[in-house]
Amino acid sequence: MARTFFGTDGIRGTVGTYPITPDFVLKLAHAVGRVLKRTEAHPTVLIGKDTRISGYMLESALESGFNSAGVDVVLLGPVPTPAVAYLTRAQRASLGVVISASHNPFADNGIKFFSAQGAKLPDEWELAVEAALDEPPVWVDAAGLGKARRLDDAAGRYIEFCKSTFGTDLTLKGMKIVVDAAHGAAYHIAPKVFHELGAEVVTIGCSPDGLNINQGCGATHPEALVAAVREHRADVGIALDGDADRLQMVDANGRLYNGDELLYLLADDRLGRDEVVPGVVGTLMTNMAVEVALKAKGVQFVRAKVGDRYVLEELHRHHWLLGGEGSGHLLVLDKQTTGDSLVSALQVLQACVRSERSLADALAGVRLFPQTLVNVRLRPDQDWQRNTALAAAVQAAEAALGETGRVLIRASGTEPLLRVMVEAREAEQAQAWAERLAEAAQA
Repeated sequence: MARTFFGTDGIRGTVGTYPITPDFVLKLAHAVGRVLKRTEAHPTVLIGKDTRISGYMLESALESGFNSAGVDVVLLGPVPTPAVAYLTRAQRASLGVVISASHNPFADNGIKFFSAQGAKLPDEWELAVEAALDEPPVWVDAAGLGKARRLDDAAGRYIEFCKSTFGTDLTLKGMKIVVDAAHGAAYHIAPKVFHELGAEVVTIGCSPDGLNINQGCGATHPEALVAAVREHRADVGIALDGDADRLQMVDANGRLYNGDELLYLLADDRLGRDEVVPGVVGTLMTNMAVEVALKAKGVQFVRAKVGDRYVLEELHRHHWLLGGEGSGHLLVLDKQTTGDSLVSALQVLQACVRSERSLADALAGVRLFPQTLVNVRLRPDQDWQRNTALAAAVQAAEAALGETGRVLIRASGTEPLLRVMVEAREAEQAQAWAERLAEAAQA
């Protein structure tokens, strides 16, 4: 059965356009509440949000929908998505709910859920909710209505959790860090985490007004961080996205490091401390240099479909701890149950402090392969998978590149485009093969 409303990361869209409307969100919360009550008599849900102005409206709708089904609500206010995952576990709640559209512009919003264990919920649960949405509401009587309250110092509790993942024998004293919170959910949290661990903190993107989330700042626009690091002569820069589950970092020279490189650093740091790292999970888009470097150190590497949800599934399947995407979603499962930009940043800084190396020195062992991406527009009747010329060109490219490059061809999920990507040790080689494959795709 296909899902109607749930995508790869909850339900998301433009505010005021179905289904991101108050009436649907109220109905959604009521349906979720009814599903919860099938296995629990008195469920409690936690609700957190980012800084979008629409969060007030959607929060009220969720509260009413849950209360109408006899479910208690605990309001967390603006906190990062991973904070909701953590607090749901810590408070022994039945479910965590996040109002956020992550890295999208302010006009979008969405709803996503965490289990009582702080993990993404399975497809079966989402299908049960969608089935409940098709059923008429069952309002509980007045005596059975749920209640709502606020959790005192939700942000402070999460700050202490983040700090607990950093070695107690270590300090960030002497380090100047620029923190860009994308005017998002971590605006009041991220600076305190690094400051309380001893760093001198310079902030940008920490003044939300409800309309400026992700606007020209944060992990999706790291050029602002690069400029600030250079201006303030900082040791490192940290960029988060709107709900603080993505991470990009900048070194003292203004060089930007993406999730692929940071994932390698996390694995390499553990190997350097004689920890066992049996394997790491990336995605179809993870730069091949990371795979080559990890395999040279005896670490298995597995590629999942694009999306942190699929990375997490592969980690659970293999019982591994480290995974991530180039976009900056990093999973460190012995520290947090979901992607957490603050926890991941602390793991990177911890590696640098322990080894007494800069970010640049710590990542000297991996140099990303040049990557060329060409979009080929498909005709309405064109079946690229039956294109023999393309198949022959792919075979020739793979033979020529061998272990020093790779080819990835996939159809866009939203446009009539074929995405042709080639990685190679040399940029000219990647460009030449990408153009040859694109030409074959149009045959």
